[in-house]
Amino acid sequence: MEGETSWFSHSFDNMARRTTEYDSFSELSDEGNREANAVSVDLILPDDLLERILAYLPVASIFRARSVCKRWYEILNSRRFMWNFSHVLSQKPWYFMFTSSNDPTGYAYDPILRKWYGIELPCIETSNWFIASSCGLVCFMDNDSRTELYVCNPITKTCRKLQEPPGLKFSDYSALAVSVNRKSHGYTISIVKSKQVAGNFFEWDVSVHIYDSETMMWVTSLTEVLTGWRGGDESVICDGVLYFLIYSTGGGLPDNRHGLITYNLSARSPHGLLIRSFIPVPSPLTCGRLMNLKERLVIVGGIGKQDRPDIIKGIGIWLLKGKDWQEIARMPHKFFQGFGEFDDVFASSGTDDLIYIQSYGAPTLLVFDMNLRHWRWSQKCPVTKRFPLQLFTGFCFEPRLEISP
Repeated sequence: MEGETSWFSHSFDNMARRTTEYDSFSELSDEGNREANAVSVDLILPDDLLERILAYLPVASIFRARSVCKRWYEILNSRRFMWNFSHVLSQKPWYFMFTSSNDPTGYAYDPILRKWYGIELPCIETSNWFIASSCGLVCFMDNDSRTELYVCNPITKTCRKLQEPPGLKFSDYSALAVSVNRKSHGYTISIVKSKQVAGNFFEWDVSVHIYDSETMMWVTSLTEVLTGWRGGDESVICDGVLYFLIYSTGGGLPDNRHGLITYNLSARSPHGLLIRSFIPVPSPLTCGRLMNLKERLVIVGGIGKQDRPDIIKGIGIWLLKGKDWQEIARMPHKFFQGFGEFDDVFASSGTDDLIYIQSYGAPTLLVFDMNLRHWRWSQKCPVTKRFPLQLFTGFCFEPRLEISP
């Protein structure tokens, strides 16, 4: 926890300056007045009660609250406050949007305060690295050798480099996933590697590699040859089960372009992967994005046209129940049109009850609330498109203060 405390003491002024750039002066002034009024109530509250109350503040408000007075500063740096904060069920996930096709620079969107913050990500070198997140931790893997892996907390900037994963050094496709235990803060990382068998386009070697933070070791838990299917770059871990998308390499029907594989990480059966665990996707999709929402598997997919399944006509959201899909929502046409020209593939990620959807061609961000079944645009990101081929992408993560890799 000492590293996190150190980050607090050096990071608050930085965050405050950056938030000032994007917040209106009237909002800052109002918040200052509210905090000033709160001091009189603060005088009658014991430390333990005040700590519990402050633990429910949004992360960005905690940064500001440290400047209220010396007492609050000391409370918000204390180990007991971190313990209280760790028992807050969840913070609404932020969405980090990369604003460069090369450099890992960008802004993070806070859906509670509806503001964008300029933050710097540790460890990652370019925006095209593989990224996965869970419960406050984010895992990065380089896109070249796919041997550099880091786990970090993007809020506290604590970071750990992992040992090189086993298996093929140069796979054609890789899918990265991470799952954090909220109680122990231990984590599991999975990499699904897929490489074409030499001279045979229809056969692909698929392997699953698992990292356990408690043993700090990698294990290759499965190797198999798939015929007519290959792995891709979409995977997620939900409730101890690894899910990843596979893609048809030809020979099947047009509506059979995607499939879902499930792999129980506790059982870790080394064979029979495809035969036993194949689940068809809910609709002909142009692309699919997998995500863990409260240990439930959700897929956000581009819905293909009836006669041209590779051309997108809309976006749907489905929840997996057993081996059946339940449709949750379809994006209203006015929002689909609001993106302008929408590619057949797009960025989407989510956690808790929020799903973010973004077109690669513009810094426009749409938010869907699973509980309220409500669609809403985010506040405009403070960046403009500088040239026609500029691409935007991003990922969501839960802002936590008490979790370290």
